Amino acid sequence: MNYGIIGGGILGMTIAHRLTQAGNQVTLMEAAPHLGGLADAWQVGDVTWDRHYHVTLLSDLHWRKLLGEIGLESGMKWVETKTGFYTDGELYSMSNNVEFLKFPPLGLLDKFRLGGTIFYASKVKNWQKLEQTPVADWLRKLSGKRTFEKIWLPLLRAKLGENYSKTSAAFIWATIARMYAARRTGLKKEMFGYVPGGYSKILKRFTSHLADEGVEIRTGFAPTRVTATPDGSTFVEGPNGSREQFDQVVLTTPSPVISKLCPDLTDDEHERHNGLQYQGIVCASAVLKKPLAQYYVTNITDDWVPFTAVIEMSTLVDREEFGGNSLVYLPKYVSPNDPLFEESDESIQERFVAALEKMYPHFSREDLISFKISRLRHVVSLSTLNYSASLPPMKTSLPGVFAVNSAQITNATLNVNDTVKLGEDAVRTLLLPGQAVRGRNSLSTIDHQPSTLP
Repeated sequence: MNYGIIGGGILGMTIAHRLTQAGNQVTLMEAAPHLGGLADAWQVGDVTWDRHYHVTLLSDLHWRKLLGEIGLESGMKWVETKTGFYTDGELYSMSNNVEFLKFPPLGLLDKFRLGGTIFYASKVKNWQKLEQTPVADWLRKLSGKRTFEKIWLPLLRAKLGENYSKTSAAFIWATIARMYAARRTGLKKEMFGYVPGGYSKILKRFTSHLADEGVEIRTGFAPTRVTATPDGSTFVEGPNGSREQFDQVVLTTPSPVISKLCPDLTDDEHERHNGLQYQGIVCASAVLKKPLAQYYVTNITDDWVPFTAVIEMSTLVDREEFGGNSLVYLPKYVSPNDPLFEESDESIQERFVAALEKMYPHFSREDLISFKISRLRHVVSLSTLNYSASLPPMKTSLPGVFAVNSAQITNATLNVNDTVKLGEDAVRTLLLPGQAVRGRNSLSTIDHQPSTLP
C-alpha cells in the first residue's frame, strides 16, 4: 500500500519506519526544514543540542529498542542524577529518603502523607477511574491540605497554570508512575540516559535510516488539505496547488491542525479535535560559564519565579558536549493564548536572568554566554475530566484517513518512549491482515487484535 504521513516528528518517523518494514510505500511530509518535531535540535551560540530537554529512562524500552535498531542504543551514557527543590527562597536537595525526611518545609506527618500518596499512586491500575476525579481533590484527600498547598498546588500551577482545576487525577498518576518505574528499574536510583551528540545525532541517523529503507522524505512541505472520496481515494493537497493520491493518509499533527486540514470531518469529529485543551511552552536555553547547582531538575514552588523549573542538562551530559560550559533549560508551561508568546525575547531574557541571580547568589549575568527562546503553542493535551471518552477516534469518518497524535497517549505522560509506543500501536490498525513488521532480530505479524487506542 501507499501511505502518506503528515508530520515528521518522532511519531511520524516511527510510523513510517514500521510501515516500510512491512513492505509498504511511505511518503513522510514535514513543514519544517528537517524531521524531528518536538525532539528537534538547534544551535545556541556555539552549542548544538536539543531544542527542548529530553532524557531516556532505563524503563523506556520502546525507545531504547528503536535506538538499537538504528545503531545508537549501545553507545548511550547512563548517569545517576539528583533532584532539587526551591521553596521559600531556599534550595534543598530531595535526592534520597534521608534528604526527604530532613526537608524543612514539611512536618513529619506531612512527609508521611506525601510519601504515601506517591506510593499509592504507583500501585493504582485503574487509571480510567481517576479521570473522573479532579487532581486537586484527589491530592488534598491523600496528602492533606498543608502538603497540597505547600507542594502539590505550586507544582500543578507551574505545569498547568490555572488549568489545573480542569485536570483529572490521571495526570499526576501518569507522572508518578513513569518516574516510579524509572527508579524501580534503576535500583532506587534516578538513572537517566542520553546519546552522545544528543537528538541532533539521533535525528540525522534516524532520517538516514528511513531514507535507506525507501521512505520518501519531503521537508519544507506543508499540506493545506486532506480529502477522501467515497470509493476510498485519499488525496493530500499542497501549498502550490499540487494534489497527490494515497491509499491511506495518517495525520500526526496536533488536533486543531487536523481539524483545519480535514474540513470534511463530521461536526462531532471537529468538536472533539477542537475541544481538546492544549498547553504550550516557552522554553529558554541558556549556556553558562559555570554550573548553577548539582541537580538535573530543580522543582520550584515559589510563585515569583517566572519559569516552571530549572533543568541543568550539564549535570547529566558531559560538559565537553557544550564546550566545557553548562547548559540550562528554563521552561514555562502556558496556555496557547498566553501573553508570554507575544513578549519580546529581550524582556523574557531579562526577567529569567534576574530570577536566576536571585535564586543562585553565586550566579552573575556575566556568566551568561548565550540565551535562546523556543515557543510552541500546542505541546501537550490536558488530561481533563473524562478525557479518554472525549478523544476523537483514530480512524476518521473519511475513508483511508487516520488521526494519530500525542493526545491519544491516555495512560502516560508525553515523552519520547510513549510516543514511539503510540506509533507502534497505531501500525496495528493501519496494516492489512497478514502484513508483518521486520524488526532487528525477528519478524512479528500484525494480527489485528483490538487496539488499546480510542
